[in-house]
Amino acid sequence: MTSQEKVQLSKDVFAHYEAKVPVIKHYYGILSMLGALKTAEVTGDTAYIEKIVAMLEKFPEGIEHPRYNFPSYLIGGNARAYALFKGYMTDDRTKALVREYAEEFMTAPRDRDGVLKSPFVNPRELIWIDVATAVTPYLLYAGLALNEPAWIDEAIFQTLKMYDIFLDPANGLLHQTKGEIAQGVITEDHWGRGNGWGYFPLAELVQYLPQDHPEYLRVCDYFGRHSFALLKYQTRRGLWCQEITDLNSYEEASGTGLILYGYGVGLRMKMLNLGFKEPFEEGIEGMCRWFITEDKCIKNVCPGCRTPGRDRLKGTLRAYTQHMPVTDDQHGFGPIQLALAEAALHE
Repeated sequence: MTSQEKVQLSKDVFAHYEAKVPVIKHYYGILSMLGALKTAEVTGDTAYIEKIVAMLEKFPEGIEHPRYNFPSYLIGGNARAYALFKGYMTDDRTKALVREYAEEFMTAPRDRDGVLKSPFVNPRELIWIDVATAVTPYLLYAGLALNEPAWIDEAIFQTLKMYDIFLDPANGLLHQTKGEIAQGVITEDHWGRGNGWGYFPLAELVQYLPQDHPEYLRVCDYFGRHSFALLKYQTRRGLWCQEITDLNSYEEASGTGLILYGYGVGLRMKMLNLGFKEPFEEGIEGMCRWFITEDKCIKNVCPGCRTPGRDRLKGTLRAYTQHMPVTDDQHGFGPIQLALAEAALHE
């Protein structure tokens, strides 16, 4: 595929998503809008950027919202902060909204280690790796856009601290949650999208964190180690499985997309050696062949999956592998768009 074909495929995937749901919102919709902005940047497509900006301008008042774990979703979360950072939305309203919800993140409830926790699960301290993608990119983009170094420092802290907590030293992969089964108990998994949720914010830090930041080299170290850990488990078709360490579990689209995005960023930034080039290219080819249908449906997407299972199965490897995939679950679109946009930069 040419660069232009990858860009067009990303746009077609987003158009299919738009046709399926009344309104694109929530964290998976926000990730998809971020993917659309990054897609537009490949060719400098200002009209496509304006389309996404117009969607974001409807947040928060023009959208009917559910109860969110993190209020930043009300204003378009990462996509809104990125649009400010890149100069696509520089109006005073956007600046004020991004600032308001960055400050909300800075004071939101935390566990004893300082990690943002669920505001709705009490008295247990529930933390989960998915939150790294909700918090780190937002505070990074916002801090860079509005010159707030403390937000950038907090962005780094949240993801690296979650890595320290969730890392399985036996294989270098991440578990998903702590405190949902019982206080202090961590799930057994190495969930595909969960590892993607941790890897994506590292990729953003590698790209945008100033290299003179005191934590820059540490960020690069975490990124490199996770990249190599993931490589061991890439399947013959270039993909990653629902339970990454179990190659008999199904190959899953959203985790694969997030991982490939990170690989592309690492190669482009020269953070990963050329040994990752072939796995990246094979992964993009496999993703397009096996996950995207002719009518731009996304197959093999794990639906919502936080500590699945019941009773003694809850949070076990078996529970994650038995959590079956669906077609066109909303979690699948953004990761695929991001991977395609990044791949288009590697012509």
